[in-house]
Amino acid sequence: MFSFISKQFIDILEWQEDSDGVLAWRYPMQDNEIQYGASLTVRESQMAVFINEGRIADVFGPGMYKLTTQTLPVLTYLQHWDKLFASPFKSDVIFFSTRLQLGRKWGTPQAITLRDKDFGMVRLRAFGIYSYRVTDPQRFFTEVSGTRDSYSVDELEQQLRDQVVATIASTLGNSAVPFLDMAANQGLMADTIKTALLPAFARYGIELDSFALENISLPEELQKAIDKRIAMGMAGDLAQYTRYQAAESIPLAAQNEGGLAGLGAALSTGVGVGQVMGQALQQSLSPAATTAAPTAAGGDTPQAKLAQLKGLLDAGLITQADYDAAKADVLKKLVG
Repeated sequence: MFSFISKQFIDILEWQEDSDGVLAWRYPMQDNEIQYGASLTVRESQMAVFINEGRIADVFGPGMYKLTTQTLPVLTYLQHWDKLFASPFKSDVIFFSTRLQLGRKWGTPQAITLRDKDFGMVRLRAFGIYSYRVTDPQRFFTEVSGTRDSYSVDELEQQLRDQVVATIASTLGNSAVPFLDMAANQGLMADTIKTALLPAFARYGIELDSFALENISLPEELQKAIDKRIAMGMAGDLAQYTRYQAAESIPLAAQNEGGLAGLGAALSTGVGVGQVMGQALQQSLSPAATTAAPTAAGGDTPQAKLAQLKGLLDAGLITQADYDAAKADVLKKLVG
């Protein structure tokens, strides 16, 4: 008999949240009724809503309540209870979790195409994290969870991600901020996007607590182009960079098979690389060294090659042994 009565009349209503990730949970009523004067316990980070025939009635925040006509004014009005009402009653009771949902990830599944003043049209990808909580259970029930037995974070996730991506596309597209400035000010961009998202989340009875933009990236081919542009900027003046590269190649040539002798052979035959290197080195040497190594007309005679080698020796770019070997090779070419 006691078992039968306990199934018919509920005198304690509470939700212990046995698992994470549930935003809304309907108390299992089946064919049972709520005992008049029953106890309702709403824990911290919870809210409870009474539903009468599909309509929202009374809403309860954290606390312990005795369910009477005084604590259920809306339900009393909807049910037309009189002041002497003291009978069991039927009502759906839904609990909502108002805990902060942390570490929710978002990302752009497809690249967003934007107009950029530095690179023209660019395609951006972005990702990050955000956190939120349910603050308006009535609106959340009406717009999102409805009458289902439970509603989870995962079920809401796709809808929120789509909202985030749509807002990012419109915000970045209307901001006219160059990509390079976006990458340098991700915190500021995140705040701008969060401000734009606040009303969209509020529509669902949700408060956006934090929003982080962890990365904005370009397609690989455009990133490589930017890397080349940065390298050119670091090199500075192109002519000076060329002279530097030519001077750097001299010690490397000495380490290779044939050493400076091979380089002298190339100079003696008038190879273009040797001529360019010789001219570049003449510009980079001091005035004294330049005077000591004059270039003959045309720059391809044996005398000119020997003068260039002497200039390299005087400038300390080659050793005496390297000079002697290269000189011998030039003279050998000259006398046959």
